[in-house]
Amino acid sequence: MTDRTHRLAALSAALESRILVLDGAMGTMIQRHKLNEAGYRGARFKAHPKDVKGNNDLLTLSEPQIILDIHRAYLEAGADIIETNTFSSTSIAQADYGMEALVYELNFEGAKLARQACDVYTAKTPDKPRFVAGSIGPTNRTASISPDVNDPAYRNVTFDELVKAFRAQAEALVAGGVDLLLVETIIDTLNAKACMFAIDEYFEESGMRLPVMISGTITDQSGRILSGQTPEAFWNSLRHVKPISIGFNCALGAAQLRPYVAELSRIADVLVSVYPNAGLPNEFGEYDELPHATAGHIGSWAKDGLVNIVGGCCGTTPDHIKAICESVTGVAPRKPPKVPISMRLSGLEQFQLAS
Repeated sequence: MTDRTHRLAALSAALESRILVLDGAMGTMIQRHKLNEAGYRGARFKAHPKDVKGNNDLLTLSEPQIILDIHRAYLEAGADIIETNTFSSTSIAQADYGMEALVYELNFEGAKLARQACDVYTAKTPDKPRFVAGSIGPTNRTASISPDVNDPAYRNVTFDELVKAFRAQAEALVAGGVDLLLVETIIDTLNAKACMFAIDEYFEESGMRLPVMISGTITDQSGRILSGQTPEAFWNSLRHVKPISIGFNCALGAAQLRPYVAELSRIADVLVSVYPNAGLPNEFGEYDELPHATAGHIGSWAKDGLVNIVGGCCGTTPDHIKAICESVTGVAPRKPPKVPISMRLSGLEQFQLAS
């Protein structure tokens, strides 16, 4: 049995027995270092012709110790699953910085750093194995929404371009040692479909499959993702790819996300994952919700049988993750319902053919 096969068996067993905890925000922790342009560049990228400040993924190469220390802080807090620092590591997103050529290295090294941290903590606590999720963000372009309000038909990216970019990222993450892939912060379901097509194509050709988590983003109180779909329509659009979990992250705090979590829990016959922001941002764009408040909401979800995987997004810290761990310890994970077979379709709304 290979190391990865052993870890996947351990992941499956852990998900059966308890609620697993993801880590918290990477960007929030990076901001604490108050890095300037030179800080982002490091020695290696000192002469790069474009500004790179804000390219958090680049720190995997320019300041790997910062990223490794953040992973360790979340593991110390009790996280079971650590995300790679690769949210924007596609050729499409890195084009803003003129760093498309670094895509393979960003993902491969990002996976290796997270793997290194997790393996150390698994060795410390073999009864609590730690896992690496390859973070795949939505890119900074949408396939179903025009960026030009005067030209609704215009697109600044094609489906095929997205597939190519996502495939390159997935291949490098897997080569670097991730245990699962996390397609997250989905604002446009068509982007997510391109990503899942790329991943499935790669799995088919490689003869190897890993679990895939899918996490959308409810952007406001309308209860829809940015491209307009309701939670049930979102699930209907992606259920055919058979993810290990479906869920939501980002944009809203736990208090605002609960009704959408409850809806997914009712309709999805797979695991449910949720990792909210630390409340809503204040007027300065900062997050004030304290760890006990975030954990209180998530603990309530757990006790009501709504979730299988929880964690934190923007504004959350190791203190939030520690409190979340404590809030779900000993609480049984949600049991996915048996959903009757039916024709389920989706546009912006869901449609189910009456039997």
